[in-house]
Amino acid sequence: MGELKHLHQNIITASRAIIPLLSSTIMISSTLVLTNAVQAQESLSIVYPPAGHETTAEQIFIIGTSPPTQELLINGQKIKRSPQGHFAPSFPLRLGENTFTLQAGSQEQKVTVSRISSQPIMTTGVAFAEGSLTPAVDIARLPGELICFSAIASPNAQVSVRLPNKSLTLSAQPELVQLPPNSAVLIAENQPTTTEISSYQGCSSFATIGNLGIPQFEISLDGKQKTQPGTGAIAILTPDNLQVIEVIADRGVARTGPSTNYSRLTPLPKGTRASVTGKEGEWLRLDYGAWIKASETQPIASKVPPRSLIRSITSRKLPNATEIIFPLQIPVPVKVHQEDQKITLTLYNTTAQTDTIRLDDDPLIQRLDWQQVDPTTIAYTFHLKTAQQSGYDLRYEGTSLIFSLRHPPQPSSNSSLPLQGIKILLDPGHGGSELGARGPNGYPEKEMNLVISRLLEKDLQKLGATVYLTRNSDRDLSLKERMTAIDNIKPDLAISIHYNALPDAGDAENTQGISTFWYHPQAHDFAVFLHNYLVTKLNRPSYGVFWNNLALTRPHSAPSILLELGFAINPWEFEWITNPQEQKRLSNAIAEGIVEYLGRK
Repeated sequence: MGELKHLHQNIITASRAIIPLLSSTIMISSTLVLTNAVQAQESLSIVYPPAGHETTAEQIFIIGTSPPTQELLINGQKIKRSPQGHFAPSFPLRLGENTFTLQAGSQEQKVTVSRISSQPIMTTGVAFAEGSLTPAVDIARLPGELICFSAIASPNAQVSVRLPNKSLTLSAQPELVQLPPNSAVLIAENQPTTTEISSYQGCSSFATIGNLGIPQFEISLDGKQKTQPGTGAIAILTPDNLQVIEVIADRGVARTGPSTNYSRLTPLPKGTRASVTGKEGEWLRLDYGAWIKASETQPIASKVPPRSLIRSITSRKLPNATEIIFPLQIPVPVKVHQEDQKITLTLYNTTAQTDTIRLDDDPLIQRLDWQQVDPTTIAYTFHLKTAQQSGYDLRYEGTSLIFSLRHPPQPSSNSSLPLQGIKILLDPGHGGSELGARGPNGYPEKEMNLVISRLLEKDLQKLGATVYLTRNSDRDLSLKERMTAIDNIKPDLAISIHYNALPDAGDAENTQGISTFWYHPQAHDFAVFLHNYLVTKLNRPSYGVFWNNLALTRPHSAPSILLELGFAINPWEFEWITNPQEQKRLSNAIAEGIVEYLGRK
């Protein structure tokens, strides 16, 4: 999985080449079968960590293979190995360089790992820690909003910040709490930590409209003073002259805050318009509260806040979906919220003048309720005839919003072809220049993924399913292309196939198991069912079911899950993963689990 630093770095953009969607009629004449490539190697080899590796983790695992007939020592310590000679022990790291010497018979190799501190580099005396002054980028806010400033400096200093007509004292904080990375939950280390770093913070509001310039930070300590300019300028917006933007991306990525570290919200359909109420670097805050990259929008000439009325609403039935049409004056921001047997669509900057809604008897929708939540927000709640949802889509046609709800798949009555009429998309992860995780002998995850996907394709076809592969060979394929395939094909189920790795702080030697990931509620039931089915049927360890914001779980046009079918970096599980007979059992179990899942609907 790349450098194995993070469990889900195995889902990264591989290529920007544009390829056509793969046809379901593609036939694979043979299945990759791992033979000599996974047999014990006669030479000592290290797969991970790579040369010159740096990490902030307190420990590191060393993954590789050595002749199984010879004893392996690392820094004089005898190392446990799998039957084929694979190993993955972990060792503690001290700050700075750590050298490990591996010996197997007459063979010797060395690997050096540098542990760097995860804490800001403190300075002594009258100075600020490098890169600690915030705001760090240009920002813009409305009059009266709080703007917060912070700095890291020596203890017992006096710190302040100056702007035109205002000086603000930054107070020392008793402790600095740091949250762990999202990946920490995957290795059961999801606890905040506190540090003794001297952080100084303060907030103030500004009524003066216009550009306030770059704040000047001042520090005083032991009778000495120093002034240092910040790196971001501050501006106060004019409330009655806000910029209006239009979303130009097919799906504008809306977030809870101004960076990719913040959580995603419902994507904004192309054409959506909103006023800009704040800026931070390359990010814009929109009037309904979400943030979006400026590059996914374009300004329009109008300075009038986008507002719309809505009157009558209608619907139309398609062969596999119901579309509800909301005629609007302007494309407005939206939000979708899914629950059991209902889905709620919220329109912002919209006021109802509605007297009539047409919604005939529908195979999916039981009833539509709506309410004006506040003067400019309307929530439409669709009560459904089934708890299981099969996907939705949003788009603007002119100024009319089209909300499409997919009908659930109908199980086949043909007992010999139980998946007849069912479309299933399989996404073998990685490919081409993207190796993904690597087993102890260097065998890449991209090949493991393709082996199982090809076997599974055949098993599903035998059961009557129409199967699509995002790739059927070793080729580069970007995340966007994979997601586009799901949205265009609109399968009944989409499954991304992967094998797992761990962050450096993980225990590669003792961690095994299948894990399953979902994002939209419509995929949760499928994820849990298939996960439990595989764990029970194959008698494999469970690594858990996770809600996770992954590219291949995010498509909302179909229930989409991502399977991590075992840990490629674990010496013993790797031998199970690459056993041709076990590969066939695994493929059969996935296919049978899908039949069981759809049959109980």
